[in-house]
Amino acid sequence: MVTAASSKTAQQALYRAAARATLAPSIHNTQPWRFVVRPGRLELFADSSRAVPVVDPEGRQLAISCGAALLGARLSLAAAGFGVRVELLPDASAQPDLLAVLVLDETESRDQSAHRLDLAARSRRSNRREFGEANLRTEVVDALHDGAHREGASLQFVTGLDDRIAVAMLAQRAAEIQLEDPAYRVELRAWTTNDPERTDGVPAAAVPHVSGRPDESRDEVPIRGFDTTSSGQLPGETRSSLHQTLFVIATAADHRRDWLVAGQALYRVLLELTDAGYVASIFSQVCEVPSTRQELRHRLRLSANPQLLLRAGIAPPTAPTPRRPLPDVIRVADDAAPS
Repeated sequence: MVTAASSKTAQQALYRAAARATLAPSIHNTQPWRFVVRPGRLELFADSSRAVPVVDPEGRQLAISCGAALLGARLSLAAAGFGVRVELLPDASAQPDLLAVLVLDETESRDQSAHRLDLAARSRRSNRREFGEANLRTEVVDALHDGAHREGASLQFVTGLDDRIAVAMLAQRAAEIQLEDPAYRVELRAWTTNDPERTDGVPAAAVPHVSGRPDESRDEVPIRGFDTTSSGQLPGETRSSLHQTLFVIATAADHRRDWLVAGQALYRVLLELTDAGYVASIFSQVCEVPSTRQELRHRLRLSANPQLLLRAGIAPPTAPTPRRPLPDVIRVADDAAPS
């Protein structure tokens, strides 16, 4: 029997899950998601008004971002002791922006790692600082493989020198192709901010200082040049090297559902790294340019579709990026409001 008290507790947990989900990473920190809390369920919608159509014309990165938020909500509910059933794209034709529904279901098994990873979400940061030359511990490597597999994706480390050189060259080529496009530069500036009051976008405090053009970085695997006004507050030398720990997250197919899967895998991997004391940078450029993405798959001999390239290691802490006010992101439906 569901009592008024238990129903209220469940609704509070759903709201907290939506709030925790907003800590997820997103392309350009656009935070392109909306949540609706209903009795016994949480709905996740894409916010297409926050798309970045130049860099992400198909909405792949938007879906990956929302997939990461979905995992954040799942972990929060599981950490609170709730079983959760997830329905991906439940009404794709009638409600294309409805990406997922999380339904409280006591018959579902609990995620035993949820409490640990949910705590890690509070301290996870996308880190663009210089990484130390530290290899991941064996148990962490295993946890990353297991985490990606658990979410329905795969993870491949870039190990051989030839493969590392190929990845570095493709990342450089992708960055050059994007920066040659004036529309890309305009879009990038729109999501880069020096305004301390802004609640989205990538702030100057979280990016390396660039004194010249963003494409003049000496990084072997270039970090996206967010410092469009030479006001970045992190040290300019990131030394993003092909000798650091690099890996690719991939999915068997390449449709919207797979992008949501990739986002969940990405966030679980990032949280495993955070929990183990490591940091990560996401290199999405090489998979944003169709030609370099295709060649990345070929050069790494991947049987699956590459979605993201990442580096992991040890680095000093970095500032958090801002988050939108919860009332702008979460709506409690009338039939879910406490009486």
